Amino acid sequence: MDPMTSSTPSPRSRKRPEERREEILGAAADIALEEGIERITLRAVADRLGVRPGLITHYFPAAEDLVIEAFTRAAEVERERFFPAAGTPVERLVHFIRYIESGTSAPLARLWLNARHLSRFSEPLRVVLDEQDALDRERLLALLREGVAAGEFGEVDVEVVCARIFIAVDGSGSYVNSGADLLGEAHARFISDVAEWALGMPSGALR
Repeated sequence: MDPMTSSTPSPRSRKRPEERREEILGAAADIALEEGIERITLRAVADRLGVRPGLITHYFPAAEDLVIEAFTRAAEVERERFFPAAGTPVERLVHFIRYIESGTSAPLARLWLNARHLSRFSEPLRVVLDEQDALDRERLLALLREGVAAGEFGEVDVEVVCARIFIAVDGSGSYVNSGADLLGEAHARFISDVAEWALGMPSGALR
């Protein structure tokens, strides 16, 4: 047999530790978004990646550490989708609102609802929740300040506007697990209505 045409499989290349760790975190974050934080187990992540659970424990000996880092990863990834770099402040605020009101962010809303409940029983998770919440607020505050400076928004108190928008986001998200649309249009456009009111903009300006 020609050695050049041998069908003997070549040895599988071993992934670098940082690559493997990122792969594990990505899989755990996907489980968190799709199924809930409680579903993140060492075995579930191993099954999703097609590896042995022992490989997961090599990188994350404590399951709670994996849960917390997976939540952080999911929040970070979604934050970049909420707040794109391109566009005017108004265009970026419209994108932020539409991303939520369209239902695209529903998996993240479920994750936050899930995490807020579980944080009652986990101080490390509560700390991470507060950190990620603060980062979201900083991003929206920066957008609002930029819009005021550019004259796209009026002379408003951006801290107040930011708080009102996030209260609307959290209030709307509390219905994410409802099986039916209980509030119709009032719910579907609640965030844009609140943002327009808080910014003193005409009705429909952010739709």
